[in-house]
Amino acid sequence: MYQINEIFETIQGEASFTGTPSIFVRLQGCPVGCSWCDTKQTWDAKDSYVVSLTQTVEKKSDSEHWAKADAEDILTLFQTRGYRAKHVVITGGEPCLFDLNPLCELLHQHGYSTQIETSGTFEIKAPAQTWVTVSPKINMRGGYEVLASAMKRANEIKHPVAMQKHVDELEALFKATGVHPRLVYLQPISQKAKATKLAIDTCIKKNWRLSVQVHKYLGIN
Repeated sequence: MYQINEIFETIQGEASFTGTPSIFVRLQGCPVGCSWCDTKQTWDAKDSYVVSLTQTVEKKSDSEHWAKADAEDILTLFQTRGYRAKHVVITGGEPCLFDLNPLCELLHQHGYSTQIETSGTFEIKAPAQTWVTVSPKINMRGGYEVLASAMKRANEIKHPVAMQKHVDELEALFKATGVHPRLVYLQPISQKAKATKLAIDTCIKKNWRLSVQVHKYLGIN
C-alpha cells in the first residue's frame, strides 16, 4: 500500500520534462528534514489524518491528510477522473520509502511513462524505464547520506542552490560517489535573485543546466 498525500494533473515545471503534461502522485512520509522544504505537510503520516483517496484529489490547499492506496486504486482514480496526461511524476515526501515497482509497472502496462523525484537517501526500487530525478539532499538534519547507488541510477541531477557552498557540496558528492552525470540542473531556491545569478553563472561555467520552477512563475501547482 502507498501513502498518498495528493494527486493532481498539471504541467511539469522542472528539469528535463519542463512543459510536459503530468499527473503528480505525492506520497506521504519523509525523514530527511530539508530546511527549505516546501512540502513539509508530507513529513509525517499520522493515523489521525487518514482520509479517502478521493479526498486527496479534491484538496484545496496543502494539508497533512493522506490516504492508503495500492497501484490498482491509483490507476483507477486516473481513469475515473478523466486525466489526459500520460506522464506520471511520483514525488513526496520521499517516494523511495516505498517499493515503486508495482505502481510503475502497472502504469507502464497502460501506456504511461513514469518519473521519480527523490532525495537519493533511500534505495530506488523502480523499473529500468522509469526516469529518476535525484535532488541530492546533503547534510540535512535527518542525518541520511546520499547513496552512491542512487546517484548511479539517476537520469538527471536537480540540485537546489542558494549559495556557493551548495555548489561545492554537489561537486564533493560527485567526487565521493565517482558519479559525473550527463544532466545536471541547478535550481535557485525560492527563485531569489542572488541564488538565480549563482545558478546561471555556475551553469555557464560548468555547462550544466538551469531549472527555474516554471510552475511557480505561472502560479500553478
